[in-house]
Amino acid sequence: MNGWGLAFTYARRELRGGIKGFRIFLACLFLGVAVISAVGSLSSAIVGGLARDARSILGGDVAIRQIHQAIAPEQLDWLRRESAGVAEMIEMRAMAIRPDDGRRTLVQLKAVGDTYPLVGTLTFASQLPGSVFAVTDGTVGAAIEKTLATRLDLKLGDRLKVGEAAVEVRAILDKEPDRSVSAIDFGPRLMVGLAAMPATDLLQPGSLAEYHYKMVLKPGDTIADFRARLLAAFPDPQWRVRDLGQASPQIERFVERIGLFLTLVGLTALLVGGVGVGNAVGSYLSGKTSTIATWKALGAPAGLIFKTYLMLVMAMALLGTLGGTLLGSVAPFAVEAFFGAILPVPIAAGFYPVPLLSSLAFGILTALAFSLWPLGRAREVPAAALFRDVVAPRGGRPRWTYLTGIAVSSVLLAGLAIVGAARQDLAAWFVGGVVASFILFRLAGRGLMAAAKFIGERRRNPRLRLALANLHRPGAPTGSMVLSLGLGLTVLVTVALLEGNLNNQVAERLPERAPSFFFVDLQSSQVADFEQLVKATPGQSDLQRTPTLRGRIIKVNGVPADQVRATNDQGWVLDSDRGLTYSATMPEGSKIVAGQWWGADYSGPPLIAFESRAAAGLGVGVGDTLTVNVLGREVTGKIAVLREIEWGNLALNFAIVFSPGLLDKAPHTHIATVHVPPAQEEALLRSVTDRFPNVTAVRVQDALDAATEVLEGIAAAARAVTLLTLSVGTLVLAGAMLAGHHRRVYDAVVLKVLGATRRDIAGAFLLEYGLLGLGTGLVAAAVGITASWAVTVFLMRAQWVFLPGTVMVTILICLALTLAIGFAGTWRALGQKAGPLLRNA
Repeated sequence: MNGWGLAFTYARRELRGGIKGFRIFLACLFLGVAVISAVGSLSSAIVGGLARDARSILGGDVAIRQIHQAIAPEQLDWLRRESAGVAEMIEMRAMAIRPDDGRRTLVQLKAVGDTYPLVGTLTFASQLPGSVFAVTDGTVGAAIEKTLATRLDLKLGDRLKVGEAAVEVRAILDKEPDRSVSAIDFGPRLMVGLAAMPATDLLQPGSLAEYHYKMVLKPGDTIADFRARLLAAFPDPQWRVRDLGQASPQIERFVERIGLFLTLVGLTALLVGGVGVGNAVGSYLSGKTSTIATWKALGAPAGLIFKTYLMLVMAMALLGTLGGTLLGSVAPFAVEAFFGAILPVPIAAGFYPVPLLSSLAFGILTALAFSLWPLGRAREVPAAALFRDVVAPRGGRPRWTYLTGIAVSSVLLAGLAIVGAARQDLAAWFVGGVVASFILFRLAGRGLMAAAKFIGERRRNPRLRLALANLHRPGAPTGSMVLSLGLGLTVLVTVALLEGNLNNQVAERLPERAPSFFFVDLQSSQVADFEQLVKATPGQSDLQRTPTLRGRIIKVNGVPADQVRATNDQGWVLDSDRGLTYSATMPEGSKIVAGQWWGADYSGPPLIAFESRAAAGLGVGVGDTLTVNVLGREVTGKIAVLREIEWGNLALNFAIVFSPGLLDKAPHTHIATVHVPPAQEEALLRSVTDRFPNVTAVRVQDALDAATEVLEGIAAAARAVTLLTLSVGTLVLAGAMLAGHHRRVYDAVVLKVLGATRRDIAGAFLLEYGLLGLGTGLVAAAVGITASWAVTVFLMRAQWVFLPGTVMVTILICLALTLAIGFAGTWRALGQKAGPLLRNA
């Protein structure tokens, strides 16, 4: 540690001058670290809130869910004996109709027993006197969500029809403790008592109803012991069991993915800022050229110089990183204070050390990785070269020791990004993309300089020659400016094109071929009358119908599903019950990629047509077997066909299609789609739901609107964080231009002395910045186009469309930024007096 004490003394003395020269350095680190710290803290706060309120969210200590039918009476008796309490409920979709004017809407129906809720409190914003859920004189009592009251213009005491039941609105829901959260809700909540369900006549054989049973354990009992006894008593049930560890898996996965996205964007901003860090350190050391040269001339060891300025830089880095970390650490408190009442998830506000320490490490490693190059160069270049740098800046590569330090810092930075990510595969792709982008933009910067030199030697226009010369002269910041601004613009182009393609998929392609309605829970006995009614509707077309059941994959090639390692993007196929069907012919909108479809008269052992991407995710192919639990019975089928499905056309398709002969004998319902002109939609909706009260109608346009709203929210968040990255890139651009400001002033004064007018100088400088912005914008557009195409085609599995307007706007933004910042610097340079500068030169 020899010399560190003296270096500390010198570094402390340097700090007496304040942070001048490090403002952009601090801003770049501060913004990037603040985003990473805020996202990490907020994600931890949400996960902590979910863990804190897990019993309320789950509705007990253990929850059981079964599709289509209730559990057997002996099973329910066992649950009551072995627990301290059981709450029963049923959830399904239904149609709610105002009998006075016929207005109707889709609702999420929930029927609850007398013991509901076991944990948490069901509260009402307002209610009528008496029991809310009692059935009085044949009228069912109900509580409704405020959204439903607004949609159908309902108030307390008004009547609705749900299925075959007359329903009276007796309360407006305020808080439902175990309400699950999903990205898209297809209808508001309507809650009734379990005793009311027979009156609705909605529970038909095969109806898509979920039966839930929430248990509170006896004192001293543990979840592990209870689950072990449950499995011993019922070794092969068709239900799904969750406990406090899986109270809200969908929310946690959503939080993890959004957190990963925002963290990677924050890291992008930080890495773009890293270029600014390197520029700021280089600029600061350039201003200390005379000081360093004097030290070396007086015999100061090179190591002392390096240690002094390393400590100075790390002190500044610690200041910026601590500031960003502290700002991000208060994000949970701010969100809870301002948005806690309207958020659908709980937040446990607090300080979370892991994300805070992680953000600190990101900031310090970024500063180290990007500052070692200029620090190493200042250490190694001899004193005479430093004096020559005053008038003739030169490059130079640090010795291998510093290059190794840069490599180690970079590897640690990449490792931290990957290891700390919820999806390490995506984080690894991100790191690879960042490395490739850095290399690409470095090469683009050098290519721009080489092109400027080549073209400039062949042009006679003095302004153009001067502009091109400034792009490739020694010490020109062209490379760092292309890198910093190019990365930010690349993210902007990518996000803008992805958003445009998503909107194109939802708003333009789908409505042209999408059905008007999905009709669910159609009974087999109703099929003929339903089809006759629909076909009598003027302008109807594309009527499709298929049988549907719910099932869960429990084994893959005989291996239990919980032991199968599926890829992250295809694990959904094992997560829960899925819709499936049987068919003699291949459904429309799919293409066989392996195997051969069974004959129309096939009557042998069960065969399966499986979605090809899901098959790849499970590592299965033609000839392998899947065992599916359907209505409590295990059905094992051999995969005969792998098919690629076009999900985007909203045709009736399922990931699993069985051959006929077995499932057609099981209780099931049908799902149908039809397209009608917009003018006929309301008439068809009324005629179907009036004739078949048990049938649920889902208006496709409503679903598309809900999906569009979600996409717009995601796009808005993406634009916000992208603008942050662009802002950091702009800071770096300003820093790069500021670093060359002294040289720019000197050039302007010399040109003025030689007879150039302000107009000539300004024209040359602005032409330089225009060429720089145009070149950077074109490269960023090309990279962004490629990235958006790859994400759309390979990750989203959608059709990519080139949007020239989006790309042109991005290039214009780049051009405007460089011209604006360049003009600001040029105007200051043109205002300098020649005399003082020449006397001091």
